[in-house]
Amino acid sequence: MAYSPRAFLSRVGPAIERAEGEKHGMDGVVEGDQGLAALRKTARHDLARLNYPAANWVPERAGPDGTRVLDVLVVGAGMCGQTVGYGLLREGIGNIRVIERETHGREGPWNTTARMPILRSPKHLTGPDLGVPSLTFRAWYEAQHGADGWEKLYKIARLDWLNYLLWVREAVGLRVENGVGLLKVEPAGDLLRADLSNGETVHARKVVLANGRDGSGGFRWASFPSFDPESPIRRGRVFHTLEDIDFAKLAGKRIGVLGVLATAIDNACTALEAGAAEAVCFARRPHLPQVNKSKGVSFPGFQRGQGMLDDDWRWKIYTYMLAAGSPPPHESVLRGQKLPGFSFRFAEPWCDVIVDEDGVTVKTTKGTERFDVVLFGTGFDIDMGRVKEIAAFTANVKLWADVRSANEVKANAEAARYPYLGRGFELEEKVPGRTPGLDNIHLFNWGSILSQGALAGDIPGLHVGATRLVQALSQALFTADIERHVQNMHAVEDPELAPTNYFVPRDKRAGTL
Repeated sequence: MAYSPRAFLSRVGPAIERAEGEKHGMDGVVEGDQGLAALRKTARHDLARLNYPAANWVPERAGPDGTRVLDVLVVGAGMCGQTVGYGLLREGIGNIRVIERETHGREGPWNTTARMPILRSPKHLTGPDLGVPSLTFRAWYEAQHGADGWEKLYKIARLDWLNYLLWVREAVGLRVENGVGLLKVEPAGDLLRADLSNGETVHARKVVLANGRDGSGGFRWASFPSFDPESPIRRGRVFHTLEDIDFAKLAGKRIGVLGVLATAIDNACTALEAGAAEAVCFARRPHLPQVNKSKGVSFPGFQRGQGMLDDDWRWKIYTYMLAAGSPPPHESVLRGQKLPGFSFRFAEPWCDVIVDEDGVTVKTTKGTERFDVVLFGTGFDIDMGRVKEIAAFTANVKLWADVRSANEVKANAEAARYPYLGRGFELEEKVPGRTPGLDNIHLFNWGSILSQGALAGDIPGLHVGATRLVQALSQALFTADIERHVQNMHAVEDPELAPTNYFVPRDKRAGTL
């Protein structure tokens, strides 16, 4: 089901925003906005100057069922998946599909589980544009608010970022299949067979898992003697902060929050702003983390170089980063400070969580608390065994635990669970030869950070990460087809001298033809 982005842009570009707006009720990108209309025209002209989209150069292959094999299946169309798809089209790899399980406008966390008013990142960062100035957030914002508006902007509003991403997607002509998820991937000879949620089975040479921060293990639930996150009794009483929550139903309630970092605080504040009576955030640590160490690695040398370092350096860097933690943005803390009913409880870890029909009892090291609702702000986990889409491979996925000493693994259990990736974000085999095809699955989500750095999920490193992944896919596809490419090179007949008096027909030439 390959398509031509160039034809797509020319046919439906002028009308797609109106159609999507009517279909999905989105109002972020509208044809009536003259600034954005002019910017769209400029962006497409800039892309044309770059010969975008490049002509497809990958030879066609037929799958076991006789249909054309996809060169790349990208799973997820949030910030990371969208940028990879756009990068592939720039690279001349056009036989792709980008699928997204959520509906239009719900890609990524921005309109679902992200509950901060503004992004943590500085407004000037780039990434989804892949170096095209007219596709930057600044260009998008200035088209609507002018240069003065840009100068006055402090940080990017969360929903502005979502609308910007959707605008970029439309401007570059990237087709995304919303409402289509990946159920499972299994080996099929030298290909991968993917079952999709719409009932299709497709064959692909490469699969990119760009499925979000929870895409390498799901939610992290703290373990307590009396609590089972799978029990139906928790419904309406215990939530993970990465779940959909109807905050209006928390009005008047006393809420206990496990965690004091960004997500925990933003959820507590959202509950209070929706009318909750009290929100208490608990932590084991004696105070908030104070320094965001990631600011010390957000420059091109570190972003490009970390993934090329030896194992010892990479392990040393990220075990330190994970242990140091990252403070919540000061804006989130100030938001909480201003709200009646908000408080922190430091140095008071939870010992048990007991859910009943009337609420939740929390036992801490300092006493017993009673809450109407409890929120687990414990983030996401890294556990490849829980990535059900690739269950056929996960037992043989190489982890960092497989390349470090027993003492190092014991001291850094969380870091040890991260998958050990190749230079192109590909999964590697723990036992070589046991799961052929595993290295055709590329992990472009938060599970890649120990191997590659923060290049898949954070805005600062996105340009470096997406470019590295696209180049790796390009090289792998080329290498696999090298015999065909060389045959095509031999068969090329484009006689440069045909218009001159010195043209010699092929059958009369001397030397290499």
